[in-house]
Amino acid sequence: MSPARRIVRRPAVAPVGDWPAHWPDLLRRVHAARGSDARRALPRLADLPPPSDLRGIEAAVGLLCAAIAADAHIVVVGDFDCDGATACAVGVRGLRLLGARRVSHAVPNRMVHGYGLSPGLVEDLAAMQPDLVVTVDHGIACHAGIAAAKARGWQVLVTDHHLPGPTLPPADAIVNPNQPGCGFPGKALAGVGVVFYLLLALRAALGSKADLAGLLDLVAVGTVADLVPLDACNRALVGAGLRRLRAGQGCPGLRALIEVSGRRAETLTTADIGFALAPRINAAGRLEDMGLGIACLLTDDPAEARRLAAALHAINAERRALQADMQEVAEAHLDGIDAAHAAVLFDPDWHPGVVGLVASKLKERLHRPAIAFAPAEPGSDLLRGSARSIPGFHMRDALALVDARHPGLIPRFGGHAMAAGLSLPRAAFPAFRDAFVQVAREGLSPELLTDVLYSDGALRADELRLATALALRDGGHWGQGYPEPLFDGEFAVRDWRVLKERHLRLELELDGVRCPAIHFDGWDGTAPGARLRIAYRLVPDDWRGGEAVQLVVVHREPA
Repeated sequence: MSPARRIVRRPAVAPVGDWPAHWPDLLRRVHAARGSDARRALPRLADLPPPSDLRGIEAAVGLLCAAIAADAHIVVVGDFDCDGATACAVGVRGLRLLGARRVSHAVPNRMVHGYGLSPGLVEDLAAMQPDLVVTVDHGIACHAGIAAAKARGWQVLVTDHHLPGPTLPPADAIVNPNQPGCGFPGKALAGVGVVFYLLLALRAALGSKADLAGLLDLVAVGTVADLVPLDACNRALVGAGLRRLRAGQGCPGLRALIEVSGRRAETLTTADIGFALAPRINAAGRLEDMGLGIACLLTDDPAEARRLAAALHAINAERRALQADMQEVAEAHLDGIDAAHAAVLFDPDWHPGVVGLVASKLKERLHRPAIAFAPAEPGSDLLRGSARSIPGFHMRDALALVDARHPGLIPRFGGHAMAAGLSLPRAAFPAFRDAFVQVAREGLSPELLTDVLYSDGALRADELRLATALALRDGGHWGQGYPEPLFDGEFAVRDWRVLKERHLRLELELDGVRCPAIHFDGWDGTAPGARLRIAYRLVPDDWRGGEAVQLVVVHREPA
């Protein structure tokens, strides 16, 4: 099944304000089309809203000030994805910079504890004898685990960004821009961004001069990896972190991950973070223990960082092979179900750490909400599911509607608009699948089921050059909600060939100018015609060097 797809050009918007003199008009128009003026195109740290806007920040800072003064044992509890790992590293590093002497960290094992601060994880933390537990990138849905921690006499500080349920957990303090009554304008902060903001407020309360800017490399990586919208607040954080990484000032672990992934620090982009760094950190939490990823981000020893980065690289290679096998099985499952509105799949042999990637691939290929389930552990009757959505269909709200209609069907769920996680008894899978598909059928119009590619228009032949590609690459912090520039146009096909039985290599021509193009996973067994209309990105061709550029084709159709 291939989704309906159409290319829509963004409305032309005249650039407003005093733009950098070296920026070409094209780049200014691209930013203007995304709603930015000259100031908001590349927002600065000075433009960030103050931490005082966060509800609960004073209570949270009070807990930490008292813990530092009492030399209490603070345990930062992370999560098993890249946002959770970077948030944990930022929390540990930042608290130590601000004078906390007894700071430890822990992270749940996906296969053993499940998500977040669960009662089982609390039991395992007891040996550490924490005085204050600080959750990062989770906690807002961990009612039972927080109650268990409180029953042991521990204080609990929740830092999170996920949407809360009907009630808040019984924590001593909660910092979450999405909790009721919070007036903080940056609702799209990732978990790592919330922790960074907490540290800013703590530094101010302590009157410290500690340099927290050294944590922004980790903030940038976690923010991009979690696919939160890159609003002005997040672009300021990501931009500052990218500048540090490009200057070679990242922590040893991130520098080692850049090296092992074959990227160049001086030209690192948000796409490099999303497709090279984040998957290697995530791989530890998917197949092994995220403790390995956090250790890589916490070490200050370059040799140790290289050893840990190499281990993460190897685990990621294993993950890729496993994902390819699971994806093949998923495609076979699709033949036997109705996926007109949503794809909800389960296989007893799937790995729970990789189902999120399977769901993402299904969502991208079908342009439908997708949920993939696997046993929580081999032979378990409990399933763990990972859900991904499309624009216009709020995944967590959809799960909440299923829960309201069928009380008790979903024991646990949480997330946000585009992604969510849930647990389910194996016997309940058919009923859940039917209920979710019904919600999707009601909530998805034909317009929402059409994959719309928003184009920034056509490029002239004289713009298909390296200077344009570099300006586009370096002239913005592109990502979720602030998309990388995409163009469309008609080209003559002068040559083509198939690479690795999957990709299509093209030689295209526009008004006498020839340009190589690549359409990844674009080979469908049909030869391209003499002319094509394509949606594409213009990028430097690092393999060819010199002045070379190439077009990365996102979509093609006969002209």
